[in-house]
Formats: sequence, C-alpha cells, structure tokens
Amino acid sequence: MKKSIILQLLFVVMLNSSCAQNIENKVITPSTPVFDAELFVDELQIPWGFTFLPDKSLLITEKTGKLIHFKNGKKSIIGNVPDVYQRGQGGLLDIALHPDYEKNGWIYITFASASGNEKGGNTALIRAKLKNDRLTDIEQLYKAVPNTTKGQHFGSRIAFDNEGYLYFSIGERGERDVNPQDIKRDGGKIYRLHDDGKIPADNPFVGVEGAKSAIFSYGHRNPQGLIKHPVTGEIWDNEHGPRGGDEINIIKKGANYGWPLATYGINYSGTPITDQKSISGMENPIHYWVPSIAPSGMAYVTTDRYKGWKGSLLVGSLAFQYLERLELDGNKITLREKLMPNLGRVRAVKEGPDGYIYVAVEGKGIYRLIPKQ
Repeated sequence: MKKSIILQLLFVVMLNSSCAQNIENKVITPSTPVFDAELFVDELQIPWGFTFLPDKSLLITEKTGKLIHFKNGKKSIIGNVPDVYQRGQGGLLDIALHPDYEKNGWIYITFASASGNEKGGNTALIRAKLKNDRLTDIEQLYKAVPNTTKGQHFGSRIAFDNEGYLYFSIGERGERDVNPQDIKRDGGKIYRLHDDGKIPADNPFVGVEGAKSAIFSYGHRNPQGLIKHPVTGEIWDNEHGPRGGDEINIIKKGANYGWPLATYGINYSGTPITDQKSISGMENPIHYWVPSIAPSGMAYVTTDRYKGWKGSLLVGSLAFQYLERLELDGNKITLREKLMPNLGRVRAVKEGPDGYIYVAVEGKGIYRLIPKQ
C-alpha cells in the first residue's frame, strides 16, 4: 500500500516538473482592469453558445433547450427547437451562422439528442432557418452513435474554415478507453463536412473500411472550444483534460491527439492514467494547463479596441470562474492573464461585429467589455 502511494506521489512530481511552460508562465491578475464588464443580456442560466445576426441582435442557446433571440434589449423565445436530451453536460449546445448567412439563411446548432434506438443520447448537428421566431427547414446533418446514458463529454463547438468546410466537435462521452482512438466509432473526434452535411471526398478516412468518414481528427477528450484562426485559417481547439492536462491544439487532417494514451493529466483520484506525455506520431498540444481550468469557449482577438490585446486568445474557465487572455508569439503562449475573476463560470466568448468582446457567464448573462478611457 505504501509503495503504491509513493509511486503516485512520484508520478505527480514528475508530471509537474515537466510543466515548465506552466510554471514559468503563471497566470497573472492585472491590478487595474482595462475594461468595465457591462451586463448586456441579463437573467441567463447556462448560456452555452451565442452568435450575432446581421442586424447585430443575438441568438443564444440555453443548455436547458431554449433558443433565445435578444434584440433591442428584449428577449423572445424561438419556437420549433428540436427536443434536447438533458443529462449532465448534455443539452442545447453551440450555435453558428453559415459564412454566407445573408444569402442562404442557414443556422447550425449542436445539441444532445435522444434520437436512435438506444437509451440515452449523443451529440447531433442540425441546420435550420429562422422565420417568424421559429426554426424552419430543419435538417439533421450528423448524429453520433450509439446513445448512452452517461452524462459527460458531449463537446461541442462549431467552426467554418476559409474554404467553407464545417467543423464540429464531439467529446468521447465518458468512454475514454473505447472511443477516442477508434476511427470506427464516434466520440473524441473533430468532424468535417460540407455545409449541407455531405462528406468531403478528401476527408482523411474516406475509403477506410468501417471508418466514420466524417472524422477529420481523433484522440480528443472533450473539445469545448473551436475557432478558425483568422490569420492562418487553421482550426484551433481547446479541450478538457482530466485532473490537469487541458489543451490547446491546432487541428490537422487525420492527426491523432493522443487521448488517453498520452496526457499531461492524471485521474481525478490522483492515480496515473499513463506515463506518456508525448508519443511519436501523435500531435502535441501547443499549450496545456496544470491544474485544469476547464476551458469552454474561445475567441481570437482581432479588434483594436483593447490596448495590447490584438492577436491574443480569450478562453473561458469553468473551474476557476474567470476569463483568461493568452498572448501569442506565433504558436507559443507567452503570457497568461486572468480577467473577470470570480464573476462566474465563463461558458462562451466572442468578438462582436462592433469590435467589443462579449462573455457568457453562467447564472448571470452575457457581458460586454467596455474599454476604459
């Protein structure tokens, strides 16, 4: 028994000693915030995702299954939203507009769905149009299988690249030893589709017998941040590790991101998962967090409204309840800054069409960050 405890302690020491990036690059808290956090949309419970319509109004997903339209200071409930499987982390998840929304009107939504033969649910992707405060023309583009009654790791975020391909993420649904390393199974993957749900002919596993041909990358745990880098056009994700080992990754075609064979994290009980933090042939994160911040939502700052912020990443922390700003030198994180400390669990963050940063906080609402003069 004593030997087992000693081995666990040695593993934790070894793990932390390898985290030079995190030790040397500790998160700092500015003594004077450079902005005021103005509550823009109030009385939201779990605003999982939001997007701006061309008229600058907002569509907001509540995890419980409500889709809210916020315009001119007033909320209205959008009708005909698909039934949502509510369990644990599952519910109504992300929402995004087609890049040519003003021409075609397509809205994309991910959510936990109970459709299928098995009990429970899994992550689904739909597209729909908005007319008279109702969703119309609903099309299911993807539904992960099989359903499970487990309540964890649904993902899920949506992003479009410069070529118009649609990417979305699905977590490994609590089946770490089954799903993420198996390209014949859903879960623990980032997927790529055409905007109408068709499989791109050059997806990496097209033609591989039994493979899920929508998969673009695999070996993920629970990606809850997904963006297009506006400068390089790359798709970046952030994802939850276990106890330690949250990651930021640059998503590459056909790449394996290692979970659970390689990780900077350990089990919640304190026992090792693996002694491998890096494996040849698998992708390493460009950044990892130890301890875990539980990242959800991510934005790349392009606006000049905030002095020194342009080119930074913003990531929401669920565990420590703050917004983190990460300065970049290419693909290297050079500074971590804690913003909005102790305000609440930050679920989503976006740069608005007006150049302001908008931050969704559970139990509060959506804040607009107003720079101080």
